[in-house]
Amino acid sequence: MTEEMPGSDITYAVTASPNFAQDGICFAAQRSGLYRSIDGGITWNMAYESLNLTAPLLTMSVVVSPNFASDRTVFAGVAGGILRSFDGGETWDVIHFPSPPPLVSALVISPDYDRDGVLLAGTVEDGIFSSSNRGGNWTAWNFGLLDLNIICLTISKTFSEDETLFAGVDSGIFRSTNGGRAWREVDFPIDLAPVLSLALSPNYRNDGTLFAGTESQGLYHSVDNGRNWIRIGEEDIPDTVNALLLSPEFPDKGDILTLIHDKLLLSEDSGQSWSELKAGAALAENMVCLAAPQGFDPNASLLIGLAEGGVVSI
Repeated sequence: MTEEMPGSDITYAVTASPNFAQDGICFAAQRSGLYRSIDGGITWNMAYESLNLTAPLLTMSVVVSPNFASDRTVFAGVAGGILRSFDGGETWDVIHFPSPPPLVSALVISPDYDRDGVLLAGTVEDGIFSSSNRGGNWTAWNFGLLDLNIICLTISKTFSEDETLFAGVDSGIFRSTNGGRAWREVDFPIDLAPVLSLALSPNYRNDGTLFAGTESQGLYHSVDNGRNWIRIGEEDIPDTVNALLLSPEFPDKGDILTLIHDKLLLSEDSGQSWSELKAGAALAENMVCLAAPQGFDPNASLLIGLAEGGVVSI
């Protein structure tokens, strides 16, 4: 059954199958639940139908396995815990977190998930939880985490070797270099916080480069593991950075894609200059989340979640 998304719903997160070009599968986390599309975001259906819910289930985050094409694994962060599916979102296991039940606001999955089974979940007021058994059990890991309001999480592409994670919070940024067991505050100026979006260079282990998008102070980057920060794109990105993506080949290919209120801005030179991507498309105002499963080529499909509800595919 095809079901249109509520027109006034909030879209908190969008993600897509790594094999999106072939299977067209993508997900949108919304205030009313999780929606799924199997045709590249053209039509959507409620993914929680098998749960027979009697009320909307607030869903703020969603992530798919790096090996989704073979394992069909999806995780959704909801009020009270995690929903896990091993069949592409057809059926779900309900995994409750310890009481009082937190609201899961962010999810990241290990790039080596097939081997290590590691996921981390950020919550609105209860910090970070970790699982090392494919989401079956979760433990709160908040040692050194002085701000428990997690807005975003990002994970190193070489996590299995360096165990590095960053968390964007109301007061700034925290870093863990032991898989989330302990956290240290990054020297990010508090007057620039909160941090809405984070992105690590795929070569972070060697180049120490990360980017931080703020709520009202634009975009910053660091090339020394977060010790020093420089603002970039100030003329083009004056305030809110809702989403931030780097090319998988960064820094060899210096593409950075940012989502602000009503524009998609692309830099092809690591942030030195910016141009509007999809400038001719009918973009909406208050775009809040983004997925680029086919990369940043002008002809590639993008999925954009809207604050007023719904997802546009352009």
